[in-house]
Amino acid sequence: MKKHQPFSASTRFLKYVQIDTQSDPNSPSNPSTEKQKDLSRLLVQELLDLGIIDAHLDEWGYVYATIPSNTNKNVPTICFCSHVDTSPDCSGAGVKPLIHFNWDGTDIVLPDDSTQVIKVAEHPDLNEQIGNDIITASGTTLLGADNKAGVAEIMAAAEYLMQNPEVKHGTIKILFTPDEEVGRGTEKVDLAKLGADFGYTMDGENLGTLEDETFSADGVSLTIHGISTHPGFAKGKLENAMKIAGDILAALPKDTLSPETTEGMEGFIHPTQISGIQESVKLDFIIRDFTVAGLHEKETFLQNIVNQILINYPNSKVDFKVIEQYRNMKEVLVNYPQVTDYALEAIEQAGIKAEKRSIRGGTDGSRLSFMGLPCPNIFAGEHAFHSKLEWVSVQDMEKATQVIINLVQIWEQRS
Repeated sequence: MKKHQPFSASTRFLKYVQIDTQSDPNSPSNPSTEKQKDLSRLLVQELLDLGIIDAHLDEWGYVYATIPSNTNKNVPTICFCSHVDTSPDCSGAGVKPLIHFNWDGTDIVLPDDSTQVIKVAEHPDLNEQIGNDIITASGTTLLGADNKAGVAEIMAAAEYLMQNPEVKHGTIKILFTPDEEVGRGTEKVDLAKLGADFGYTMDGENLGTLEDETFSADGVSLTIHGISTHPGFAKGKLENAMKIAGDILAALPKDTLSPETTEGMEGFIHPTQISGIQESVKLDFIIRDFTVAGLHEKETFLQNIVNQILINYPNSKVDFKVIEQYRNMKEVLVNYPQVTDYALEAIEQAGIKAEKRSIRGGTDGSRLSFMGLPCPNIFAGEHAFHSKLEWVSVQDMEKATQVIINLVQIWEQRS
């Protein structure tokens, strides 16, 4: 194969973000939006063009590909994974990426809506980027760095490895998933077909960070069954399900146990959706903690609130349903210390100070770890995601690409 100057991660990224791949939490289909496949089809073609002959897109919107081993050593098969969808919280249609070259440290005003300003005082991570090239959207959409930065970095690393066979590595698997942003990123993944021993998601934030611990997560769905009757004849009879829901929400703590009052290793109870009429209301929560015991404590706390409220509504009832969502991947990764140790070494080899962190959230790696693919999360450089103020640094993306290349060599050398 004739060598050529490889496309950088940022060059690929600028192309990928212009393809609308927003997922839809209210859609029952897989993937939740067909337009996610627009990017996935492009990725498959680019992988095939690189000589990765098994690259394909399945009916569920997953891209699978294999870079064959080029060593005689018996090296574990390593997977790199990113998601193609963008958040439903902010429009991903008509993204116009802009590069702010040699950024000088001043606030960045986005030109299509001058009220959208990336303020250094509110984004302190920017202080590490002076002199770098910052990519933003134009002010009317999100950028899509979450997680097209990761996609671009994996693609750039794949191109480098295919063009430089002297770089020794074991079998490498590539996995691009849909619907991560709506919590269904691993719902239809075929791990037997993937055939990897260990994995890494490229979906982290700050340069040099490796995340090996996530929240554990449950959902709680309350279905409130009130007593409905004609309001003209309601005295002593009507028990309005909407008022019951309001009382439950009002009884939640104001200074603790919420996303807006917690940080670090603190968990929370967070109402996310409410719908209904006076007879019946559905009230949804997400529960987050770094331990399963902490989840159960918060669910019991919420159940006790419901029970107290119902004392005032003796003829009503509430169905309290807990839905397991994902678990802290640390519980799995602690059994495979080399997976995180090698990643930290790869980061340091790229000339970056490595930092191990916990995520106040989850990744595809959370579920993949419990499905049998231990999978920590490596930085992709994305910041202020799910918003019009999203940004990423060109230089950070190139460093993330280098980490992937370093990491596959470390696995080969240690085998």
